[in-house]
Amino acid sequence: MADDDKNADVATRKAQVKGSAAQRKRPAATGKEDAHVSQVLRTVYQRAVDEDIPSEMLDLLSKLD
Repeated sequence: MADDDKNADVATRKAQVKGSAAQRKRPAATGKEDAHVSQVLRTVYQRAVDEDIPSEMLDLLSKLD
C-alpha cells in the first residue's frame, strides 16, 4: 500500500469515528429544560449558602485569628 493510500485510509477512519461520535451526542436542550436546570442549580446553591456552619468549624476558624 502506498503512503498516499495509507493516509487516505487513516483520514477516512478518523472521519467515520468523528461522525459516529456526533451521532451519539444528545439533542440540544429546549428552553424549558434549560430553565428547569437553571432553577435546580439556583436552589442547590441557595441551600448551600443558607446551611449553618458547624460549631467545630467555627472553633477551628477562631483559633486561626
